[in-house]
Amino acid sequence: MSETALAAERQGTDKAQPLVVRFAGDSGDGIQLAGYEFAKSTADARSDFMTFPDFPAEIRAPTGTLFGVSAFQIQFGADEVLTPGDRADVLVAFNPAALATNLQNLKPGGVLIVDETHFDARGLKKAKLDVNPLEDRTLDGYQVITVDVEKRTLEALKSLELGRKQAVRAKNFWVLGLVYWMFARPLGKTQDWLNVKFKKTPAVARANIMAMKAGHAYGETLEISAVPDLTAPRVAKHKGASRIISGARAMALGLAAVAALGRRDIVFCSYPITPASTLLHALARLEGGVRTFQAEDEIAAATAAIGASFAGSLGVTASSGPGLSLKTEALGLGVAVELPLIVIDVQRGGPSTGMPTKPEQSDLTMAIHGRHGEAPLPVLAPATPDDCFWIMIEAARIAIETMSPVIVLTDAYLANAASDWEIPDIDNVPDIDRPRVKPDGEGEFRPFARDPLTLARPWVAPGTPGHAHRIGGLEKAKGSGHISYDPANHAEMTRARAEKISRIADRLPAIEMEDGVQDGDILIIGWGSTHGSIAQAVKELNAEGARVSHVHLRHLWPLPRGLEALIRCFPRAVTAELNTGQLSSILRSEYLAPVTCISQVNGQPFYVSDLKAEITRRLETCVHE
Repeated sequence: MSETALAAERQGTDKAQPLVVRFAGDSGDGIQLAGYEFAKSTADARSDFMTFPDFPAEIRAPTGTLFGVSAFQIQFGADEVLTPGDRADVLVAFNPAALATNLQNLKPGGVLIVDETHFDARGLKKAKLDVNPLEDRTLDGYQVITVDVEKRTLEALKSLELGRKQAVRAKNFWVLGLVYWMFARPLGKTQDWLNVKFKKTPAVARANIMAMKAGHAYGETLEISAVPDLTAPRVAKHKGASRIISGARAMALGLAAVAALGRRDIVFCSYPITPASTLLHALARLEGGVRTFQAEDEIAAATAAIGASFAGSLGVTASSGPGLSLKTEALGLGVAVELPLIVIDVQRGGPSTGMPTKPEQSDLTMAIHGRHGEAPLPVLAPATPDDCFWIMIEAARIAIETMSPVIVLTDAYLANAASDWEIPDIDNVPDIDRPRVKPDGEGEFRPFARDPLTLARPWVAPGTPGHAHRIGGLEKAKGSGHISYDPANHAEMTRARAEKISRIADRLPAIEMEDGVQDGDILIIGWGSTHGSIAQAVKELNAEGARVSHVHLRHLWPLPRGLEALIRCFPRAVTAELNTGQLSSILRSEYLAPVTCISQVNGQPFYVSDLKAEITRRLETCVHE
């Protein structure tokens, strides 16, 4: 029987509970690579999944220390998977530091695979452990598999002419082979990928393949009572073509689609900053339609993007919270000159440098209000990694239709997380309309004349015959665009710019609930990357007999029409945010409604179990009031 057939035979067909695997070790251990390959194998099995790469903030922390631990978590299963999971069914720890920082993420009774190579006095000291957890009773209650992975990897590769250092680098594939065996995954696709990846260095490909096969063979010798329960069913989730995609990659493809749909070049201007740099890397690899420019600083990146839009391309810039702070003056310029611009903020834990690789949603109030003067602009937020593709198209549509900068709030989790993405039929995506320009011969060109519906001014590139004009940061006279210090004109232009943004809400789709009914007991309001955790928590609570409803906002400013009326349908409305309650404060200010918040600021996504417990507590409090 073939390897694939054996794997299919071992996989069950009657289990619906999703499973969670977490890899943890030093950045140099190849944790992210092993996790991503396991995710690819999950996609090949047609099982739904969601990943969470958890990077260390230090670029080169000393090996074996707590600061250098990198982790990768994936949840997969038969039903729709909305989060990377709470606690893991299987945890792989490559060293004492990885065990110390990640054991809390393993379920009681879960399977713990430990590389015991570095559990000596030196390794324990680096991990700040006074005693060896493999020798005391710390790991009671788990199914522990201890393996000297380095030793077994070296044994598997002893026939190759490799130095010890190079051979040991294959240990992540030895462990991956073991995990593939536990979950009945075939090795063929990963083997093919290794041969392509290391085509120019076939010895490296061969070493990794041999290590992977050795780890897989080692699994055959294990006796683990949990193994029969770790076979996730094979499910054909998608009917069409699909691929694994991260949020950053989805944004890059979304911008490429905008270039095609709008028939304009995209000019992406950026300065490297964690965790936004992955978008610059992804876009730099694309060919055609998107040009990238790495600026010398954040201010230059923003102003260069505005210059690109002035010249007739669509300017885009990206950063994280600290960089958005530096771009704010340029955003005021973008509002004043009324040019389309997309600003992507990949939020991270703050303030200042904060926790640069960890997710947080703490830039919402800055995005909405954080500029000098009266400078309103639209703010959007994707909800899932694949939604990052569509939010780019929506941001471009609004920016061009309104002639305004648009801020898109994603975060470190969404940018790095990956899921299975059904590839859209681009022919079914409507083109992005370009603003119409009054033809020559119809009177003097007025660069700040406004469209009656959108209040947008025309977008005209320099050199267009009969449309000479100038723009700048000084206030302009309505219509003509000449410099004006007239008080009445300034008041009118200020109101027009605000009304232009407000009118966007009139053209948005009607607000719809994700789950629940309009006469439920509580409404949970979310935005951004909290979508999966909230949706799963609400789904499970309603299955248990609760009456919980969920609405998720992708348009954060202006707020969608109908949201206030929806909130007032419920005896209690609560936001769930990875901040201290920024959206709830905005909703209270706008609607004078008593919206409260479930808050979390620990640099991690919500656990579904924590959300369920807190929502239940709020429901019980509501009953007793």
